[in-house]
Amino acid sequence: MDLLEYQGKQLFARHGLRVSSGQAVTSVEAAMNAAEQIGYPVVVKAQVLVGGRGKAGGVKLAADESEVREHAGNILGMDIKGHIVRTLWIEHASDIASEYYASVLLDRSAKRPLVMFSVEGGVDIEGSRRRRRRS
Repeated sequence: MDLLEYQGKQLFARHGLRVSSGQAVTSVEAAMNAAEQIGYPVVVKAQVLVGGRGKAGGVKLAADESEVREHAGNILGMDIKGHIVRTLWIEHASDIASEYYASVLLDRSAKRPLVMFSVEGGVDIEGSRRRRRRS
């Protein structure tokens, strides 16, 4: 099952886990309304099922309405590794002290789930994991 970031956060919230407040939107106007409701600063995030959104320009910090308008307009319709951005997640910007990576993958050869947790976090985690496995 593949979930977009906002879908995962909504699922976590429904089960009592704390997540950043945010809204999924599909237009610049809706992004501006969401940011106003959430309160500045906000992060405008492309919702696509591929990593590297930030490096591709699909994650931007916005301090005010004009920056939300600009970023939402630039990100909606953007092609990120063959995925067209049709939905944005607008969330209140968090002061991030540390970042973690958690994943549940299917180990096809063992026919079992593989749970992975790392204190490394970040967009390059998949590449780091592959490099270590080859060593």
